[in-house]
Amino acid sequence: MVMDAGVLLSRARGVAGVSQRELARRAGTSRPTVSAYEHGRKSPSVQTLSRLLAVLGYELVAVHAVTWSQYPMGHGRTGWVASGLWRLPIGQALATVELPVHLNWSAPGRTSDLRDHRQRARVYEVVLREGAPGDVSRYVDGALLVEAWSDLVLPRAVRTAWQPVIDAAMHCEGDHVLVSTSQVTSTIAVGEAS
Repeated sequence: MVMDAGVLLSRARGVAGVSQRELARRAGTSRPTVSAYEHGRKSPSVQTLSRLLAVLGYELVAVHAVTWSQYPMGHGRTGWVASGLWRLPIGQALATVELPVHLNWSAPGRTSDLRDHRQRARVYEVVLREGAPGDVSRYVDGALLVEAWSDLVLPRAVRTAWQPVIDAAMHCEGDHVLVSTSQVTSTIAVGEAS
């Protein structure tokens, strides 16, 4: 997700409940400068944006962008596989969900509690088998997918396509493969929803 620096700063400031004047005071700059950044009249350097976000309790993080590729599933169907794994906000990763009919056509209206390992595994099976990139990135958390991987009952084509992604995540050091779905903006979106 690409977000303008001014919009990012404005949202972070709003979630933190800090005025432009207070942000300027804490960061050692002027209120008109903060306003100019937020309204796109000036562009802060990466160092300046990092400093302003740090004052608000955030950090600026560069994350690897996940790309998607189609693969054949057989019988004329195709599936989608990601180039890497991502993390969802905790509330989204462990929510109670009702999958849309295009995913869960065999049991429409069924809700699943993603806090429950078995229910989460069933949702992941359906979404990996039936979902487009937007569906997979909405319902599947990378770390929880790795944790559940050996328990998932998947068609051979799905498992074969995703296995290298899982293997890369299992053999990485730190979070080089697991990437955030924009840590700052995800945190802000959760804050705005409340």
